[in-house]
Amino acid sequence: MTAAQGVASRDNPLLVRLRRLIRDPAAYRKQAEVWLEGEHLCRALIDRGQRPAQAVIADSAWQRDDLRALAQAAPRVVIVPDPLFAGVSALPSPAALGFVWPLPAAAVIAPDAATVVLDRIQDAGNVGSILRSASAFGVAQVLALAGTAALWSPKVLRAGMGAHFALALIEGLVAADLCALRVPLVGTRVRAATDLRRCALPSPCAWLFGHEGQGAAEELLARCTLVARIPQPGGEESLNVAAAAAVCLYEGVRQRGGQ
Repeated sequence: MTAAQGVASRDNPLLVRLRRLIRDPAAYRKQAEVWLEGEHLCRALIDRGQRPAQAVIADSAWQRDDLRALAQAAPRVVIVPDPLFAGVSALPSPAALGFVWPLPAAAVIAPDAATVVLDRIQDAGNVGSILRSASAFGVAQVLALAGTAALWSPKVLRAGMGAHFALALIEGLVAADLCALRVPLVGTRVRAATDLRRCALPSPCAWLFGHEGQGAAEELLARCTLVARIPQPGGEESLNVAAAAAVCLYEGVRQRGGQ
């Protein structure tokens, strides 16, 4: 049964914790919890069979039957005045509903799983978009090397649109940790000799996507079984890393006959 309570002070310990989570992208590591703001993320969590620890909802949203029912998926609900909710929102237009969810325990690298490896990708929007593509195209795990944007930060969560809940996520890795993988590593390079459309992609594999400006580290590219280029007949120097990831992951699905 859900227990609901009202909070009227901005100094409430829960609200203090939430403000810390939205201001510090890595605060979730210390607090072992994440803040999922907005109806879409909250529904995505429930749709994946997960349950939040707590819901926080603005007074105005509590009056809506659909949002009240969604909030009551949590065992505890905190109802706050709209101005207080705005203070724990990372959005220009506050969503009026959010879940507090315990940070999942760190996964162990699955050696044979379809994988995406992120090498120092720093833009949170790019990271979240890649997670979304990874989930859409059947990737099981994402391994983030040190220097990559914090995977559970608010901006990455928003860009991921719920993909986090479908993936095993491991971050803070170093290159040596990739030795645990038994699947081939596959990378891309603008001037690679092999055209992505004309190579037989291994399945499953681990796709390597690198830093927005520098690309993947040479050390990692040297480990790749295959390095291919994405054809760009329009003549641009390179694709945005999130767009390149979507192209590569789609090509892998296409070669497997859409399965």
